[in-house]
Amino acid sequence: MQVIPYLNFNGRCDEALDFYESKLGAELQMKMRFSESPDPPPPGMVPPGSENKVMHCSFRVGHTVIMACDGVQQEPAVFKGITLALMAESITEAEQKFAALSDGGKVQMPLMQTFFSDRWGMVTDRFGVSWMVLVTPKGS
Repeated sequence: MQVIPYLNFNGRCDEALDFYESKLGAELQMKMRFSESPDPPPPGMVPPGSENKVMHCSFRVGHTVIMACDGVQQEPAVFKGITLALMAESITEAEQKFAALSDGGKVQMPLMQTFFSDRWGMVTDRFGVSWMVLVTPKGS
């Protein structure tokens, strides 16, 4: 069994994909727009003008697959009650990824040394996705 995060960016999926590709080295695996669907959407599901929005995509960050879409809501995306943990292999990598995710975002807890990790911090990126960045503890 596998659990994969699925993020709904409410119209900003292409922008988010570009950001994660440039900042985290994410690799796009697949992307399908509403207009490319082999089946028409149920009546009223896709608002007019949304045909070019992302219906579904998947991308890889390190060893992790993340799925995402634009969704069909008109309000901004809200990600509450979930944090993605980015496990860096070194202090340098943690510092680089934390700074990258902070670009246009908001630092919740600055990157610091803790009893459980050489570096740990929390940031909400420009899309509202919460990230915990930490150096993989030794022996893990």
